[in-house]
Amino acid sequence: MRLALIIEYEGTDYSGFQFQENASTIQGELEKSINCLTGDIVRIKGAGRTDAGVHAKNQVIAFDSKFSDDLEVYFRGINYYLPESISVKSIFEVSEDFDPRRDATSRVYKYTILNSDSSSPLLRRTTYFDSDYMDIEIMKKASQMFLGVHDFKKFCSPVKTGLSTVREIFDSKIDHENSLIFYTVEGNAFLPRQVRRMVGSLLKIAKGKMNLDELFELICAKGDNISPSLPANGLCLEKVNYEHFPNK
Repeated sequence: MRLALIIEYEGTDYSGFQFQENASTIQGELEKSINCLTGDIVRIKGAGRTDAGVHAKNQVIAFDSKFSDDLEVYFRGINYYLPESISVKSIFEVSEDFDPRRDATSRVYKYTILNSDSSSPLLRRTTYFDSDYMDIEIMKKASQMFLGVHDFKKFCSPVKTGLSTVREIFDSKIDHENSLIFYTVEGNAFLPRQVRRMVGSLLKIAKGKMNLDELFELICAKGDNISPSLPANGLCLEKVNYEHFPNK
């Protein structure tokens, strides 16, 4: 049978989601815990291959298993063997052709910035700290410019030759609460470091170091400049959306 899990993790101590032979990864820890529980050697698929240091609130993974006990036993067993920084939130039996990456209709990411005079030791692993003054209103206006279909080659790390850098953004907004600034973006898919570079440009605009015309040029994939990238610690995969998962 094929199982799908919704998982949460704090990615600070991991070299990203995807399995690496000589590094600690989210995928590696999950596969290890499944093996400890069932004896199965599995290769899981994830909805998003988050980078090193990036977190997830509702990442979706799937794999095939011969484990015969009920899902509650599986749920508790996998969590028992996982480190405290990774947790299975729910488990489902899905169709044999379910693919968490290909079947996803959109992904939602949130980047959190702590904008205050002093840093927070309690938030340092999950927020980016910046004490500079920021114009929140111009930041909100700039965030709307990402909506629609664009070539995001100025907002990503180098990609393989022939790979399209065109993506569609369904939602892009800035919210703030006291000293915390949240950038939430939903798109059909994202390129490597795309969200972190999008926020990097918004931050430059908020500080008066870039204007809206310069951002427009980047979004149009013109000129020689590329958008700056922010650290991974502020980024979290909030949600992965599907047409028929979980059961609807």
